[in-house]
Amino acid sequence: MPQAARSYRSQARAAGVERTRERILGVAQERFFTLAYDEVRLGEIAAAAGVSEQTLLNHFSSKEGLLLSVAEFVAPEVAGLRGPVVPGDVDAAVRGLMRQYEAFGDGNARLVAVAERIPALDRAIEVGRTGHTAWLEATFADALPAAPAARRRALAALYAVTDVGTWKLLRRDLGRSRRDTAAVLGALLGAALESVRHL
Repeated sequence: MPQAARSYRSQARAAGVERTRERILGVAQERFFTLAYDEVRLGEIAAAAGVSEQTLLNHFSSKEGLLLSVAEFVAPEVAGLRGPVVPGDVDAAVRGLMRQYEAFGDGNARLVAVAERIPALDRAIEVGRTGHTAWLEATFADALPAAPAARRRALAALYAVTDVGTWKLLRRDLGRSRRDTAAVLGALLGAALESVRHL
């Protein structure tokens, strides 16, 4: 077989493998973000994606491996939902957080709830926390104290205000509307930014 034909077939095979992987990830994303972790079944994901469970395992090794891959898969979408924020713009930051949490907040909160007993989840959540902290630092750098210890305390305060748990408390547990939730988050974030200057 000519080299060009072998190269074409190899590229087509690789593209097919990637399409299968993305199809599995798309189904898995929907399941992980709408069901409790223990209710997610690999066989059901495989069937919905049109592959065997063994094919799914060949790609992702385990349920935990699949979830970690889903976290990586949705990361660009999460970043897109937050959108670019002009540093210091509280309103834009809140709008971005609300877009993210309205799309993924319920699933995120469910995963956090079971992370203690599933090490792979704990690792994925830690990656998310690191990214969220970096976003806060980039978005509100000018308001943060210069001293390292004070800066860490300030970031912790901003994190507590903007965490998915705060959104869940307001939006789900207290039943506030999206508009009210955004208003409260904005007020809390503004107050936190004012207070961190004195940490």
